[in-house]
Formats: sequence, C-alpha cells, structure tokens
Amino acid sequence: WTYHYSDQGDYTWEQARNYCQTFFTDLVAIQNQQEIEYLNQSLPFHGRYYWIGIRKLGGTWTWVGTRKALTNPTPRRSNQDCVEIYIKRQRESGKWNDESCNRRKKALCYQASCQPFPCSQRGECVETIGSYRCECYPGFHGPECEEAVQCAKLEPRAAQMNCSHPYGDFSYNSTCVFGCQEGFQRRGAGTLRCLASRQWSAETPTCAAMTCPVLSAPERGELNCSHLHGDFAFGSTCAFSCQTGFVLMGSESRKCMATGTWTGDVPRCEASQSPSFCLKCLSWPCSCLLPQMGQAACSHLHGDFAFGSTCAFSCQMGFVLMGSESRKCTAMGTWTGDVPRCEAITCPVLSAPERGELNCSHLHGDFTFGSTCVFSCQTGFALVGSESRECMATGTWTGDAPHCEAIKCSALPTPKMGQAACSHLHGDFAFGSTCAFSCQMGFVLTGPESRECTAIGTWTGDTPRCKVISCPALPPPSRGQLSCSHVHGNFTYNSTCTFSCEEGFVRMGAEVLRCAATGNWTRHPPVC
Repeated sequence: WTYHYSDQGDYTWEQARNYCQTFFTDLVAIQNQQEIEYLNQSLPFHGRYYWIGIRKLGGTWTWVGTRKALTNPTPRRSNQDCVEIYIKRQRESGKWNDESCNRRKKALCYQASCQPFPCSQRGECVETIGSYRCECYPGFHGPECEEAVQCAKLEPRAAQMNCSHPYGDFSYNSTCVFGCQEGFQRRGAGTLRCLASRQWSAETPTCAAMTCPVLSAPERGELNCSHLHGDFAFGSTCAFSCQTGFVLMGSESRKCMATGTWTGDVPRCEASQSPSFCLKCLSWPCSCLLPQMGQAACSHLHGDFAFGSTCAFSCQMGFVLMGSESRKCTAMGTWTGDVPRCEAITCPVLSAPERGELNCSHLHGDFTFGSTCVFSCQTGFALVGSESRECMATGTWTGDAPHCEAIKCSALPTPKMGQAACSHLHGDFAFGSTCAFSCQMGFVLTGPESRECTAIGTWTGDTPRCKVISCPALPPPSRGQLSCSHVHGNFTYNSTCTFSCEEGFVRMGAEVLRCAATGNWTRHPPVC
C-alpha cells in the first residue's frame, strides 16, 4: 500500500475517515514497528498530529478497516475514543495516543495495492509499504502465483491413461485415471494426482496379463503351447495330440481367455479299436479308411470284409460326406469308388465390430461347425448384442451380430448465469465428449473450465458454477442516508446505491454508485 495525508486542512476523526474513504481506501492500519518508523521518517511534522484507523467500538479498541481488536492503549479520560500518532515529536515520536474524536487533526490515509482479484486468485495478497506481495496457496508459485508446480510426465507401460489438467499438462491437481485392455488386470492405484510437493500421489500402475491354470499333456499324449503374454496367460494357445495307436477325445486346442479360464474341455487319449477307425479286407488284400468324424455300416456275404461285402458311409452332425456314399469289395480284392471324407459345414465369415475386436477358436477349420468367436470393444465402448457366437450344424451362427456403442455420461447442465460449449466425438455426452464452461459478464467461474466424459461413464472434475462478483460493502455517509437495490445479492455486480443527506447538508460527490464487473464501484462514495 501507499500512504497519503490531508494537506488542505484538519478534520475530526469521522471527517478524516470520510476523507480517506472518498479519495483513498481508509484511515491507515499499522501492522508493525517498521511501518511506524517509515511513517515517522516520511511524513512532515504537524502540531496537531495525525488520526489513524483505531477507535473504541463497544468498549473495545478496534482497527476499523479490518474490525480486528487490539491491546487497549492506556486511556486518560473516558471520552477519548479515537487514536492519534505522534510524527517527528521531540519526545515519544511514533507513539499512539488516545484522544477525543472531535479534535481536529490531519487524516493519515492508505491506498490499498491489492486489487479485487489479486495473485491470480491462487494466493493471499499481503499489503507491504509501497506495494504488496503474494503468499501463494500450496501448488502455486511465481510473483503473482501464476505458475503451477510441475510433476514428472507420466508414461505408463501397457496401461491406458486418461488425464485432466486444470492448470497445465502434468501440473498441480492434474488427475490421471488408468485402465487396462481386455485380458489384463491393473497392478497399482487406479487414479494418480499431482500434489503440491511435485510428487504423484502413488507409483505409476502397470497392466499384467490374466493367468489361466497350468495345463499338462494328457496320458499317452503331447502338449504344444504358444504364449503371447507369458506362460499360460491371456492369449496362450495349447494344441493336444496322441501317440500312435491312440485317438484324441475332446478339444484339439484350448485358449486362455480374458476371464482367466480355458476354452473347451480337458481332452484325453483313448486306444483305437478296429473296425471303428480302420476297415481291412480279411480274404483279399484290400483296405478302406473310415472317414474322420464319420461312421460306416457294413454287411458281409462271405465273411468279414470279403468279396461281396458292402459298406455305407455317413457323417456326424455338423459334417457333410464328400466322396462315395457306399463301397463294395470286388472279385479283384479292391473296393469300388473313392475314399470318402467328412468335411465340416461352413458358416459365413465374421468380422470384428467397428471399435471392437474379434477372437475366434476353430476346431475343424476357419469359420466351420464348432467354431466359436468372442467379441469385445475398445476402451470407452460397451458391447451391445451377443458376447460370443458359435457355428451350428445348420451353417448359421447363434445369436445376433453385436456392435460397440460409446459409453454414456449423464447430460451436463449449463451453470446458472453461464454457458457450456460441448463437442461430441462418439455421440451426445458419450465417451470422449468435452464441455467448456464460461460465465456471463459480472460473474466468475469457480471449478474446472472444462470436463471430459471418461471410459467409465463419469465426468472429470467437479460441477462448475458462476459466482457473482462482489464490491466492497458501502456504509451510509455521516449525516446522510443510503438506499440500495441488489440484483444478485448484497453489494454485488449491478447493485445500485443512492445517497442523500439530512436537511442542512449538501452531498459532495456522485448521487448513484453502481457495482461494476471489475468488482469496483463506478465512483467514490460521496460525503455530506
């Protein structure tokens, strides 16, 4: 702050305060011995000395500008309710003295250096001699608290990160939410916040693949596995086979899914039994092979698989016969026709939904009977429709074709006396939508300037609101009256106050004052 005094005349204490409030801020409020020494050096000597901003209110000595009580100076008479300061006095220079409020002295005023919205609204403004300084809130620094402290930039491995930065990238109060792709689980905190200490609230999390139980080879069989993300983890595939003379019963291959379980059932190896898989001519050197996934029904005229024997072939459900439906053992010891085979019935080829993924396992060939396809969506999208589909014996798929829809957030209301401007990437108020907020003239935004719809269906930040700008409260003038109308609250933006004086007094100054959007009145208050 800066100091000023009345150089045109002397005033009573009330007149001195009106003078200071009209042309400056108020009567001086002294904080320490340094200010007393400064005033004693810089002000001229005046025989009646100077009024300062202390007065007895309700029996208590009080700084009138701040309404703070102070230690009572030793009174000499009961009617001495105001305080003067000795400047350049031969004895006791700089001392305060209680005095009758009707005595006339110089007005010692101060002009505040702190503005209505100082220190970037990120710290406390402290008045100093001739200026001011900012005491920044935790998390901010700089002469005007204009800079936020920085945390280290986060670069997670494998994890998906979605951040909101109210004061700049990876700075104070930046918040980052972490998630993992399907088939992976997060290890560590789900949300990190940049603290005033320049450190993050927790270590950066990682994503680890879901694990399935360890598989072993069936008895009389073998196991061959491939691992994408670690042994027996999400995406691992294991194929099973049997030794010569044994046939596999159950799933030929199994895959570790995102749920931590394997597809299919546990397979086993069983010994082959004639004639279930191999048919031999007993009286002639001829042979025929039973088709895999098929059956044979034979009739014998002259003994098993001898001249005149006939065999009819068919396939299991989900397979169609390719080749001869029946074969006959001829006099030459050979079978008529070609070796038949059973081919799996095919279904239409499936594709991944937009913004999604497709993961299929095929028992008998790509997109054939028994094939199973599992659908999933990218982060921020939810699957609508069947999660999995299976190719049936009819050549059609179970269920309906699924699709991925963006996860919705609740619709955001516009703050009272404000505006909201929203942009939508994937639909109204859905994942990726962002809304920016602002306020009408005379109002200031409290809360985040923008909010974003996250992958979990919630908005970043808190609900903002528009707070009306306040002006200093106006007292009625001495020997006068004050009449105010308030549109948005007492002594706030667009409040108007009309001044009048008692009979025998004339108003000096503006009749009407209005609270402006800057937080200041349009004119100085008048006096009577």
